[in-house]
Amino acid sequence: MIKILAACGAGVNSSHQIKSALETEMADRGYEVTADAVMVKDITEEMMQHYDIFTPIAATDLGFEPSIPVIDAGPILYRIPAMAAPVFDQVEEAIKNLNK
Repeated sequence: MIKILAACGAGVNSSHQIKSALETEMADRGYEVTADAVMVKDITEEMMQHYDIFTPIAATDLGFEPSIPVIDAGPILYRIPAMAAPVFDQVEEAIKNLNK
């Protein structure tokens, strides 16, 4: 199981849309993925240790350097396949590199 951390400013809307889109698309591509949606301000280094991939809505200064792949998932929200596909491809590449 691949664990993804999705984050936005409020942890309510955008991160949940990213979560849903990633779980659906990665399942369609044959990967077992689960995602959690949180507020950016609540992310800690300890929290991030429980995830394989971090997908914020935009580049974010967390106050520490993430030790997992970080993929800007904001383009998923435009719901334009040509913009979302590269994000999904990056997530898939990160999954492949995990060797799980």
